[in-house]
Amino acid sequence: MSDLKLDPEDGLAVQDLSTLDVSKLTPLTPEVISRQATMNVGTIGHVAHGKSTVVKGLSGTHTVKFKAEKERNITIKLGYANAKIYKKQSPEEDEDHPYTSRGSSAPDVLEDDYRLVRHVSFVDCPGHDILMATMLNGAAVMDAALLVIAGNETCPQPQTSEHLAAVEIMRLKHIIILQNKVELIKQQEAESRYEEIKKFVAGTAADSSPIIPISAVLKYNLDVICEYLCTQVPIPPRDFTSNPVMIIIRSFDVNRPGEEVVDLKGGVAGGSILKGVLKMGDEIEIRPGIVTKDGENVQCRPIRSRIMSLLAEKNALQFAVPGGLIGVGTKIDPKLTRADKLVGHVLGHPGKLPSSLGVETVWKFPCDRNALAEVNVSCAPEVNVSERQVKFYLLRRLLGVKTEGDGKAGKVAKLKKGEILMVNIGSTAAGGRVLGIKEETDFAKITLTNPVCTQDGDKVALSRRIDKHWRLIGWGSIARGTTIKPMSD
Repeated sequence: MSDLKLDPEDGLAVQDLSTLDVSKLTPLTPEVISRQATMNVGTIGHVAHGKSTVVKGLSGTHTVKFKAEKERNITIKLGYANAKIYKKQSPEEDEDHPYTSRGSSAPDVLEDDYRLVRHVSFVDCPGHDILMATMLNGAAVMDAALLVIAGNETCPQPQTSEHLAAVEIMRLKHIIILQNKVELIKQQEAESRYEEIKKFVAGTAADSSPIIPISAVLKYNLDVICEYLCTQVPIPPRDFTSNPVMIIIRSFDVNRPGEEVVDLKGGVAGGSILKGVLKMGDEIEIRPGIVTKDGENVQCRPIRSRIMSLLAEKNALQFAVPGGLIGVGTKIDPKLTRADKLVGHVLGHPGKLPSSLGVETVWKFPCDRNALAEVNVSCAPEVNVSERQVKFYLLRRLLGVKTEGDGKAGKVAKLKKGEILMVNIGSTAAGGRVLGIKEETDFAKITLTNPVCTQDGDKVALSRRIDKHWRLIGWGSIARGTTIKPMSD
């Protein structure tokens, strides 16, 4: 740390584009983690189990920011907060967990010789059942997850099981279970709830996950969470040398009402870089961009602009790397970015992004022990739209739904011709209609409402509308597809 140049204004490491060698960057390079998180950790679980409180305890940032959220005291939009995790270099003999955490703008060395070891970005997902699509968008960028379970309620609650299934769908292997609100119960009840949690996660991706008793309100055992995030969750492999690809999970207009014309700023896109490095001044392209429909003809006009600012929370960046959540300031007309209009789009260098795959899509559903039926979805090509083949699984039973009687109502039915599904691809949520099913070949035909920018191997989640709510019924990955040719300027 002594060799680092520090910015006198904020006390953080200086990033110098003139000396940047992308091939030598790692997720733990001091110039990187001083300013930017390089690992995304999601907080998942049932509504009111304390997810946002855990994030506030670790980062000092309250993720409930919008008026509707404050009025109802629940998370509605994805919340974000970065936290630096420090380790004491010379811990005392009786010090079991020599870790602590601070906000993203804290210096890299604290009193008592605590040194920066990780910089984590928390994705705070809503726990309410009707916000499942928002949770799936957040799961698209997670490297690990904190499954928060209230110790004063029986386990599992509906969204506890639904969120755990969702992160399994995303093939998330690193899960830490937090038994929250232990200050509200006696030791015997806490032990009973602990056994319930162990029984619930048996046979799932969280089977061998540690279970940490915590009190987020009293900040009890938060140092243990910090330690486990450093010791139990490996640094995810990152690709710094490829062309950059960033999926957008928020977009907004930063201008206040009545702003003078000369002071207007371009739109801001927020998201996570999957690979590559974005630098100040880079020319960028956003796909699919502006989508227009003329009958069955769908056209996509990519949006081109230039990076005017890069921010990780309040930390200004000269370059941004994979991992963490980044805000990209552009010259784009703010009306195109306000109110999350660019959510689901992909940002990168001009001409280097995946093509926009369009409206009609091919899906494949192979069976396993969790599957109900094998179904493949294909389609006939049309003008300016695409074919895609996606390999996916249907769940045997609905998750997060309480059923009575014999439980038949909780089973996932086969796909039906004409039904409407919600399809989550990365941070994109698109509607899809089943046009036809071929039982003998296990293929069905689905048309999507919007084209999406994606590529082979991308993950997909499927939801069906049940009792006025979208419920997760299956998942998969794209196998192949045809493309929509973008319109040139």
